[in-house]
Amino acid sequence: MRRVGRVLAVVLVVIAALALWKREEIGRLMAVNSLFAADRIVENFSHMDRLFLSRPLSRGEGPVSPLPMGAQVTLAPEVADWITARNVTAMVILKDGQIVHESYHLGTGPDDLRISWSVAKSFLSALFGIVLAEGHIDSLDDPVTKYVPELAGSAYDGATVRHILTMSSGVAFTEDYLDFWSDINRMGRVLALGQSMDGFATGLKDRAAEPGSQWKYVSIDTHVLGMIIRGATGEDVPDLMERHILAPLGVEAAPYYVTDGYGVSFVLGGMNMTTRDYARFGQMIAQGGVWQGRQIVPQDWVEASTRPSAPGGAGYGYQWWIADDAGPGEVNAQGIYGQYIWIDRARNIVIVVNAADRGFEEPGVATGNIALFRRIADSL
Repeated sequence: MRRVGRVLAVVLVVIAALALWKREEIGRLMAVNSLFAADRIVENFSHMDRLFLSRPLSRGEGPVSPLPMGAQVTLAPEVADWITARNVTAMVILKDGQIVHESYHLGTGPDDLRISWSVAKSFLSALFGIVLAEGHIDSLDDPVTKYVPELAGSAYDGATVRHILTMSSGVAFTEDYLDFWSDINRMGRVLALGQSMDGFATGLKDRAAEPGSQWKYVSIDTHVLGMIIRGATGEDVPDLMERHILAPLGVEAAPYYVTDGYGVSFVLGGMNMTTRDYARFGQMIAQGGVWQGRQIVPQDWVEASTRPSAPGGAGYGYQWWIADDAGPGEVNAQGIYGQYIWIDRARNIVIVVNAADRGFEEPGVATGNIALFRRIADSL
């Protein structure tokens, strides 16, 4: 019995040592498992840097760009009901570049740096358009392996840059946020444990379809887009984002990216910034890529990226959503749990919403949100 006791003691010591050695990874893994809990989700979404590895981004040395206040509008009672029902934490509405509504909810405030989730994909699309215009990418029809040789032999071997932009890579990847064993949640655990997102992407070997044959929303495609940008330019995405988008926009607060354990930014969903700064980005896109008299994103790229181009008639462009029955110039960036930058270029209206909506996948919620944005725009 004494021998068994000594063995157990040794085992406990080893377990305790491993727990101490891996305490940060264990803490992040526990954070992933409780990230969306009803009693924590609002706080978590405004403080992701407390839960994950992160990298601060510079806003540059220039002044904060003006975002003037316009005549404040009274929103219909249905909007207040919707804000409550959808667990909205922030809402900023711009008309002709002026704030006509700004509100914060559930104990949050204007200085919170809020998680973008997949709204970040549209930021990366804008950056790609700049990189393309600078000549770093020869053609959208180049194979991805031209810029990311380590993808040779993976499920991405044979896919083109265009396939990645339009989510038509054909890679087998399950995007079920409620399934613990889905690929998207396995990827989340890679992030939490400080492992390599690049390694996760190169390790995908199976295809669900031939590249370019069909559209299927798979977030890992956007990580590969980031790999293409890094391979083509020889620079990291945050450095490019700071120089080409954040500094010219004159954002009011320095954002940050969530990162993996190798310092690689979670470009498919890890941007964190204020709601007003999301609005600045949206207004720049609404103005054809122009901000403060400067062409930040090439106008032809804004036009190309915000029109449907995915195979099979899907309402998806180059990392932008185009909703069913969208009017001229209507496009949106969209993230899980209710994050939106909804843009109506024809009427020069931008609606930005941050939320912690645990019911975001319920039938009719997404289409109902877009319908509400259209009704708000009609009232302005």
